[in-house]
Amino acid sequence: MRPIQAPFPATRLRRTRATAAIRSMVAENTLSAADLIWPLFVREGTGVEEPVPSMPGVFRRSVDKIVEAAREAAGLGIPAICLFPYTEAKNRSNDCSEAWNPDNLSNRATRAIKSAVPEIAVMTDVALDPYSDTGHDGFVVAGKIVNDETVEALVKQALSQAEAGVDIIGPSDMMDGRIGAIRAALEAAGHEDVLLLSYAAKYASAFYGPFRDAVGASGALQGDKKSYQMDPANSDEALRLVERDLREGADMVMIKPGLPYLDICRRVKDAFGAPTFAYQVSGEYAMIMAAAHNGWIDGERAMLESLMAFKRAGCDGVLSYFAPAVARILASEQ
Repeated sequence: MRPIQAPFPATRLRRTRATAAIRSMVAENTLSAADLIWPLFVREGTGVEEPVPSMPGVFRRSVDKIVEAAREAAGLGIPAICLFPYTEAKNRSNDCSEAWNPDNLSNRATRAIKSAVPEIAVMTDVALDPYSDTGHDGFVVAGKIVNDETVEALVKQALSQAEAGVDIIGPSDMMDGRIGAIRAALEAAGHEDVLLLSYAAKYASAFYGPFRDAVGASGALQGDKKSYQMDPANSDEALRLVERDLREGADMVMIKPGLPYLDICRRVKDAFGAPTFAYQVSGEYAMIMAAAHNGWIDGERAMLESLMAFKRAGCDGVLSYFAPAVARILASEQ
């Protein structure tokens, strides 16, 4: 339905853009700290904050420093953080058994956060790539990423994370059937309240490079992930994947990457009305930061504008490395 308006000059659309006060009254979307999930990289050690060179301002943190970051997030009104482990080569293997080790980095960090900052929601990643000597999200057999054997391992990984106390599990592997299998296993084990935020439409994107540096997967990766992550040419397929995951028990769904796929965000939200998230991935973050550091763009404005684009496209929330900076800016404007 198109809005009804009188012809010019009775209607002057600039009237509602004339002042900051009026603009705020008619704004169609708003951005708040509650819309954000902060991705954090955890590594071994104590007192460690190790810069990620390709992601200025982002660090690999030891568990004690992750707890400090969780306190910071809670103080800023950010409702959730998402943990990604930087796994040393000695803990990577063909069978990926470190993925479900009760005392792996991710699980230790989860327990420490929930003990120190119980009010913040902890999200974790379910995929084998941080623990695999091939860098793939699934098992590789004779050069092929096998689906069903991988799903069995993902279920074990998810259960170990639930036992550690996570609030949200994020399967990012893109194997077929993993949401149904994980949901059934969580229910059977008494973890019925653990949420599943499915990476339902995750594309085989060129924008993941800095992330793979951050988790130590770049050097390990053999080949590419095009046989299980989505073809960037496809849109209808994303709707089929989202519908499947919702039917299998996903509570929320995610589109990844973010800004290059706002059309997918809009289609998913319009089609299903489910809680819809996007991941503003490492390459998106790195591009904005690089341009800002070179003085080519206003970094603060670009950061805020990029996040508002997700809200306009129908997203309920965004995983973003900008989360603490944005939360501080928004708090200063109140």
